[in-house]
Amino acid sequence: MSVSPSAVLRSIVLLLGALFLFVLLDATAKHLAQTYPVPMLVWARYAVHLVLMVVLLGPSMRGRLVSTGRPVRQVLRAFCLLAVTFFSMAALARMPLAETTALLFAAPLLVTLMARPILGEQIGAVRWTAVLIGFAGVLMIARPGSGLVVDGVLLALGGAVSYASYQIMTRQLTATEHPVTMVFYTALVGTAGMSVLLPWIWAGPLPTAFDALLICSLGVYGGAGHFLLTRAFRDAPASTLTPILYVQLAWAALVGWLVFGDFPDGLALTGILVIGAAGALIALHARRAGRTG
Repeated sequence: MSVSPSAVLRSIVLLLGALFLFVLLDATAKHLAQTYPVPMLVWARYAVHLVLMVVLLGPSMRGRLVSTGRPVRQVLRAFCLLAVTFFSMAALARMPLAETTALLFAAPLLVTLMARPILGEQIGAVRWTAVLIGFAGVLMIARPGSGLVVDGVLLALGGAVSYASYQIMTRQLTATEHPVTMVFYTALVGTAGMSVLLPWIWAGPLPTAFDALLICSLGVYGGAGHFLLTRAFRDAPASTLTPILYVQLAWAALVGWLVFGDFPDGLALTGILVIGAAGALIALHARRAGRTG
């Protein structure tokens, strides 16, 4: 099915908007995590997201929001994203925004490794090379003497593994499941899972009015970002949009510098660029293979 240039341009704009919202989410979480417990922030991120979907989409979609032929897979996928949120926020509380984002972007490299045993995909020399280059970039960032704390690096890599699992399950579900339903399950499962723990994770000082707005904004950024992301990939080929995802690395570095005064040193910046290049190479190779296959 051909896609008009105007539809592709609109999808690119939507995707760029989603990526900027995700950077705002991470920056806000990093700021709040200096005062409030990370699990409480994770709960707020999903609870507000859920309320927004119920209020805005519930009246029109009704039962279609939860209608799925693969409920177990939906729940497992949602738990993977919940793990991504927890690991990434915990890592952001300990490390700069740019380096944390870059380590999380090792996920496409892990997806490439996981795709063969789980999805039966052939990797090939180009993607193997990209994976090796990408992990060299990870080592440039997380090297001894980089100034990054070990537990922060491990949390970010845990987020990358969880994100890779989330992406693999997303591939398995997209052929049969409605995209909005998939987004709704992430909000529903994240809220339910964290609400069970709420009596034990609700701690810290009572939020000020401004901090309460910032805490609620986590769900707005996350929910709106995932909505824009879904709309973008609905109207344009994934092979066209996927390389653009790495714009988030540049924005994370810029926001980290402007807001927190953190800017990667020379070797870490090189590592960020290497990870972005490796991921883009994998995406471009997949696009070329799709055209010739």
